Amino acid sequence: MLTALLLSALLLVPASGGTGTGCSDSVLVTGGCGVDNNGTEIVIDGSHDTEQNPGTSPVNDWQPPLDDAWTPPTPEEELDECLREWDSYIRCYEASKETEGEEAEEEPAIPAITITDLARFAPAGSTVTGEPDNVGVAGLPTNFVTTASVQTVTGDLFGFPVSVRFTPSAYDFSFGDGATTTTTSGGTTWADLDQAQFTPTETSHTYRDRGSYIARVDVRYTAEVDFGIGWFPVSGEVTSTGAEQEVRIFEAHTALVAHTCAQAPSSPGC
Repeated sequence: MLTALLLSALLLVPASGGTGTGCSDSVLVTGGCGVDNNGTEIVIDGSHDTEQNPGTSPVNDWQPPLDDAWTPPTPEEELDECLREWDSYIRCYEASKETEGEEAEEEPAIPAITITDLARFAPAGSTVTGEPDNVGVAGLPTNFVTTASVQTVTGDLFGFPVSVRFTPSAYDFSFGDGATTTTTSGGTTWADLDQAQFTPTETSHTYRDRGSYIARVDVRYTAEVDFGIGWFPVSGEVTSTGAEQEVRIFEAHTALVAHTCAQAPSSPGC
């Protein structure tokens, strides 16, 4: 570049003066003329050792005029813009939960829960009662009644605090003579049913022979669990084995009498 500028300057200056070589004084001062100069052609032979000046305003330091200054969007504006694109909704939602400068902590996963895992939380077994007073008459119905209700227990499961709610779903009666029956209720007393004694009920059983029998009722429960985020059902049922209850069955003999014991208390058999 410097050589081209000097050449242009020399071509604009008349070839006279100075040393009589055809170079002007101004060109000679700049060292533009060499030893070869015939008045019409100049051969420049020289060098320039001055370092180039890079300037004082690097491009990287350039700033836009104040009137055109760009203002970055606020986090709220960025979120609004992101939400305009429905396909990106989930990504925006997850991003909005993150705290600046912190990484989102991954919640520990709760293992899949089975009904077997809840067996140790099951309610205690129920006791069955045979009406009246755990005695009966062979050939006549004996009414069996038990009670069970919704129960909630708390504890730890897989290292997490948990609440387990049990709801009775079925009652498996075993009468001790090989007969069984399953119902959806624990039975109702004759008094609550407004029925006379020794009448059939949903949970009654008739023994054929006298003797002592061991009756029992096992209660089946459905279960729900809550780890602090709401109740969730667990498939299956857990069974609570009931306590054994002895029932004595007697034979009844009848006879025709003129008066009842209430009418004639001193009569035989009264």
